[in-house]
This record gives sequence, structure tokens and C-alpha cells, in this order.
Amino acid sequence: MDLDYGPEYDAFRQEMRLFLKMHGHRAPTGQARAARPSAEAVEWQKLLIEHGYTARTIPRDYGGYGSEPDILKSRIIAEEFSRAGIPGGLANQGISMLVPTLLELGTEEQKRQWVEPTLKGEVVWCQGYSEPGAGSDLASLKTSARIESGEFVINGQKIWTSTAKQADMIFCLVRTEHDAPKHGGISYLIFSMDTPGIEVRPLKTMTGHAEFNETFFSEVRVPVGQIVGERGQGWFVANATLGHERGMLGDPDALENRFQALVRLMKEERIGMGRAIDNSVLRDRLGALQAEVAAMKCNGMRILSNSLKGEPGGMAKLIVKLQSCELAHQISALAIDAMGEMGILYSGSARERMRGTWQWNYMFQLGLIIGGGTAQIQKNIIAERGLDMPREPKLPKISGAAKGTADMLRQKQGSA
Repeated sequence: MDLDYGPEYDAFRQEMRLFLKMHGHRAPTGQARAARPSAEAVEWQKLLIEHGYTARTIPRDYGGYGSEPDILKSRIIAEEFSRAGIPGGLANQGISMLVPTLLELGTEEQKRQWVEPTLKGEVVWCQGYSEPGAGSDLASLKTSARIESGEFVINGQKIWTSTAKQADMIFCLVRTEHDAPKHGGISYLIFSMDTPGIEVRPLKTMTGHAEFNETFFSEVRVPVGQIVGERGQGWFVANATLGHERGMLGDPDALENRFQALVRLMKEERIGMGRAIDNSVLRDRLGALQAEVAAMKCNGMRILSNSLKGEPGGMAKLIVKLQSCELAHQISALAIDAMGEMGILYSGSARERMRGTWQWNYMFQLGLIIGGGTAQIQKNIIAERGLDMPREPKLPKISGAAKGTADMLRQKQGSA
């Protein structure tokens, strides 16, 4: 079996290595790539687009590089950024989720207005999906919009709106067809976070930071043209975005980068008289994680191959979010254990490692196992859509009289 890429791809790899050697010092730090990317991160993103190392297959008309899809070049790009320990292009809700949705389902005007500035990091987006009573059952959302004088007038509440405090724009699900079945009455709107009537309240998580927010809408007026797709078709558009979200959360290249950072940490950290990586128990855990990361990389190439051939991703695509989010959390867990007693230090301690990055990741990635569809929801999707298993039967609703009898029996049992 010949696993060589061939002369064309070897030349492309050398070209990439030369680029990273010449320009790698311009790459931003992790903090510069936060919810609101710094000027340094924006300039790095533009440089990568110019050379085709991100937004590679997005048409030039919309701000991308405009190259034809090539699986091996995509793989080489990811490998070389990982090898050099240099961050690649930006990945966020706008770039990774909204842009592919607009390219697929948006109008020409929407593509030309929003794709390029979003790709370049100049416009930051947040996602208005989940609500206090509509998380896993998203189609039960209550945020509503009525038509008045050529505008949607929105009232309601969203929760877990990541980056809402920093965002310029939001893509938001609202109920516009109140008499339609719950999946058929939703529309997908895009509008400015500076629109009057929007209030954002940060939610501090167990990381100690407020990555999430509550967002309230009170008589928020949005022109009717700021809809993606047609009225009542928002569930279809939303599912396209959710597919891209799961791909972003389960990015195998990000997993590879985290794993390589873990290897570097274990070579540097010492437990007792030796390096962490020389500890047999920790090294066995590292080897198991390496195998899983390699499997997810191969799975990612399979998905990309299917996509380029116009074939559905099938089971390979369905497992990505579940497996990758749990794997990312396990990588952070091993990093904390490899630091020994120092692994529990957090939030500004004088002896903390890497400014508490691994501890923050451990907490945050635990939340990502829930975010974007809980692990339980993902398992249901895999079972029903991938394995063609029957849907879990719904329990019949208990009538008021039956509920009263059941409560009475429980009280008698408790007093016996």
C-alpha cells in the first residue's frame, strides 16, 4: 500500500511550511482569538484567506479563496498547523455555522452582505435558539414575532446565547405561524444586537466566567426581508445550522491540536522524580487517547470524502459531536492529572500552569457535552437515524383523577 501523497502534495506541504516559518510569529495567542477577535487575530485571518489556508473553498465573490475542494490539501493544512503549534483560521458561530448556512440557503443579497465580513472576523454573531422551556425540545420555542408595518415584532427570551454580550448580530428562531404545527411555525431571522428592545444578561458558569447569556426581546422590530428561507421554514434552516454546529464542536483538527498540546505538557511536567509522560499509568491513558484522536481524524476524512461526492455522511457524521466532545473533555482530564497537585490550581494562583487554561477547558468542555444537543439526544439521533431503531415510545399522559389516586397511594405508603 502506497501512502505517499505524491509530488504535487509534497510541494504544497513545503509551501505551507515555508509560509508558517516566515509568518508564524504573526499568529495570535489564544486570548486574541476570543469571542471578539483582536485586531491581530483579524489580520491573521485575512492573511490565511489570502493564501488559501482558511475559507479555502468559499467563492472569491463572497470573500473566500475560491479553490476547488481537495481532501489531501485540507488534510495537509490541518497537519502543518498542528505540527507547528500555530493556530489556524478563526472558528466561531458566524464563520463555522452561519456562513455555510447562508451559502446554502441565503439569498444572493444576504451572501454578499454578510459572508465576507463574517469570514474576516469583522462581524461577530450569536445564536438565538434555546429557551428556558425549549432546550432539547427546541421546536417548543415560545419567542414570537408578529407582522406590523412591514416588520417582524419580536417578544420572548433566549438562554445559553454564547457571545451575545460581544456580538454584532444574531441568527434567531422565532414563532411566526402560531396556528401551524410546532415544527412548521418557526422562522429564521437575522438582525443587529443593537436593535432597540434587546437586553443581554450574562450567566456565570462553573468556569468562573460568563460565556453564556440570557437574551430578552421586548417589541424588537426587524424588517421582514431579514429572514433566511421562507416564513414557517425556519426549522429546516435551523437544522442545516445545527449540522454545522455539531461539526464545529467535533472538529477533529481541534482535537489533534489539543492532543499535541497535552503531549508537550506531559513531556515538561514532572511527577515525583520523572516526567509525567514516563509514568506508565498516564502514558497508557495517553496512548488510548491518541488512538481515539486518530480514529476521529480518519472519520473526518470519510465525512469530507462523502461530502465531495455528494453523498450523505451517514453514521460517520452522526457520531462526531458525541464522540469528539467527550474525547476533548478526557484530554483535559489527563492534562490535569499529569500536573499532579498543581492540576487543581485555578484562577490566578501563583503556581498555576498555562494561566489555568487546562482547568478552564476541563470545566467548559464538560458543558459542551450538553451544548449543541446533549449526549443523550445525540445517542437518540444515532440510534434512530443511523441504526434505524424505533423511536422511544412516549408514555401516555396521566389524567387528573389517576394522578390524584397515585398521589394518595404514595401518601399511604409513606405513612405506613
